[in-house]
Amino acid sequence: MAADPHPSAGGHHIDPRTATTRGTPTVDGPTGDARIDGFEALTRRLLGAPTVLGTLEQVVDAAVRLVSGAALASVTLRDRDGRFSTPVRTHPVAVSLDEVQYRTRSGPCLDAAVPEGPGFAASDDLGAEERWPEFSEAAHHEGYDAIISTELLPTPGEGLTGALNIYSHDARGLSAADRHTALLLATHASLALAHARVAELADLQRADLARAVDSRDVIGQAKGILMTRRGIGADEAFALLRRTSQELNVKLIDLARTLTTRHDEIDRG
Repeated sequence: MAADPHPSAGGHHIDPRTATTRGTPTVDGPTGDARIDGFEALTRRLLGAPTVLGTLEQVVDAAVRLVSGAALASVTLRDRDGRFSTPVRTHPVAVSLDEVQYRTRSGPCLDAAVPEGPGFAASDDLGAEERWPEFSEAAHHEGYDAIISTELLPTPGEGLTGALNIYSHDARGLSAADRHTALLLATHASLALAHARVAELADLQRADLARAVDSRDVIGQAKGILMTRRGIGADEAFALLRRTSQELNVKLIDLARTLTTRHDEIDRG
């Protein structure tokens, strides 16, 4: 593990005389007392969450409330076979951005989630980021210009690792204090996974596997339609699907699903 990537927030000073109040007092986000209250409430909710999935949902929900610059949050999980998935997120765009990383095998979520990685990855300006070009371009295009990814500690005996990912709309929109908060939230998620029942983890992984199988089946059906319609082979059909997906800026699975469910309408058109 690399040296502590979470710099000290000792210089971050909040003057209570300038704090505003709207449910929770804030100056560039929750104050220290408000964060403590938020974590106490989160701990109570986590203890009452009946499933691992419910616990992780509580964590990502807390991330966008307790991290002052957060606009979006997700959890990346990596199973013992090295497959990545996004079981929870606060907005569907997080899945799209995470999947860019899974496809290219490059991105902050992967850097934080892999056991041999640094355990933490961040960028203050994704519009100028060079480490993960495809992911950075996709995130910037969607309006997210900063990210923090913090590892989830491995679950004993399960080989399950992961990362908590927090996105901000603004370049340099995530402060040193936000990094500390992200670390605390990731610790909560790690403890929840560590105490999860094996059956719950298996259910979570089966759900991810079922979605993957469904995606493969749909893409296979779409390839079959193109092979019949165009008189081409399987590799050519897949290449056509992928090229069309890129040209239309539509996810491959969405394009395949449209083709399989509406091909009669497309033929008539």
